Amino acid sequence: MIGQKRPRPAESAEAAAPRTRTPRAGRDLPAAILTGAALLIPAVLGIVFMPLLLILLAVVLLAMGAWEVAVALETQGLRLPKIPLFLGALTMPLAAFFGGVEALTLALMVTCAAIAVIAAIYRIHDAGRSIMASMFVACWVPFLISFAVLLIDQPMGQWRLAVVVLLVVANDTFGYLVGVLFGKHPMAPTISPKKSWEGFAGSMLGSVAVGVLASVLIFDEPPHIGAVLAAAVVVVSTAGDFSESMVKRELGLKDMSHVLPGHGGVMDRLDSLVFAMPTAFFVIVALSPQSTGIPLG
Repeated sequence: MIGQKRPRPAESAEAAAPRTRTPRAGRDLPAAILTGAALLIPAVLGIVFMPLLLILLAVVLLAMGAWEVAVALETQGLRLPKIPLFLGALTMPLAAFFGGVEALTLALMVTCAAIAVIAAIYRIHDAGRSIMASMFVACWVPFLISFAVLLIDQPMGQWRLAVVVLLVVANDTFGYLVGVLFGKHPMAPTISPKKSWEGFAGSMLGSVAVGVLASVLIFDEPPHIGAVLAAAVVVVSTAGDFSESMVKRELGLKDMSHVLPGHGGVMDRLDSLVFAMPTAFFVIVALSPQSTGIPLG
């Protein structure tokens, strides 16, 4: 009829098509739960009963993480020597477990030297940028997270590691809950628009409460040790989240990969642990009266 607006074909198709609801979190929740359980069960068993199982899980995850970050960086026209990176990621947690800080540092140095040698042998294009990018991956992924292995050498080390992981989880959980309910002021809107100062305050208060309880009930230590540890973990975990978000933004990626159903990439799950593990290690060594110091080979 004249004067009646006809729907355009696209509008008609859109109206006829059934609407699908997108999960609020933007993830496949059942897949995320199954993947999380598949990672959590061996991690808990390793922490409580079999440290070597935990080390093997770390070896697999760090190798996958280093590989996926290298592949992501290669989308920018770089060619990274991935084999030395992969072998270094396999070696560093084992070196930390069997040889302490000295062996871990040596494994990093050998990995970096192998990267430079392979780049020279194969005459990799734009070798300077490729070598620097590869060394960045080696330090960022396997080296820093391997400090989790060094925590096990501390007195009650398996419980120390469990508490640090719990603090990272508390940081995410309390930050998410408080941010959803009260978040109004973004911390860094261009990097991670969903993170708010209110959420950060919730992370800090909730994690400090968890840290204080852990110090008193598990380790029989003064409560300020748990408070300092928790506060440090919250700050560096947030920095780890921002760091990975910045890398992904520069690369134009939403997730580092899709290797973990419902979660994205390995580094999308490990980003908070990157700075948390070395920070927690040094805080515990410096403050805990039970600490035996830095384990050397």
